Amino acid sequence: MSERVFLDSNLLVYANDARDPAKQKRAAELIAQHIREGTGVVSTQVLQEYASVALTKLKQEDAAILRVLRLLETLAVVGMTPALIRRAVELRRIYGVSFWDAGILAAAEEGDCATLLSEDFNSGQYYGGLRVQNPFLG
Repeated sequence: MSERVFLDSNLLVYANDARDPAKQKRAAELIAQHIREGTGVVSTQVLQEYASVALTKLKQEDAAILRVLRLLETLAVVGMTPALIRRAVELRRIYGVSFWDAGILAAAEEGDCATLLSEDFNSGQYYGGLRVQNPFLG
């Protein structure tokens, strides 16, 4: 099996946002690939962030959001626990990132991921053993 990849919420949002067709296509392809290969990981935080943006910014219907959430639940889902919240506090201090970004790092760490796909972190940067890759560059 290939290495596990953590999918940040911006990837899920772009896959469901027709305002940028190139990013939408790329994000949808990556999500589908990681579902097929069984290598994709998300967290409950990521699912919440996607749902919030889909409801407010994208103004999508509940039924459409629920369909997407059911599809995303086929990925490995890391549940945010008290221990992961404590780890996020530690990672925030260690790396100087926001608490919410530290939550993403903690969940990716818990999910045993080698790569984090996100445009919200510096592409190519490592956080411990986790490498960030911006899927929309080059």
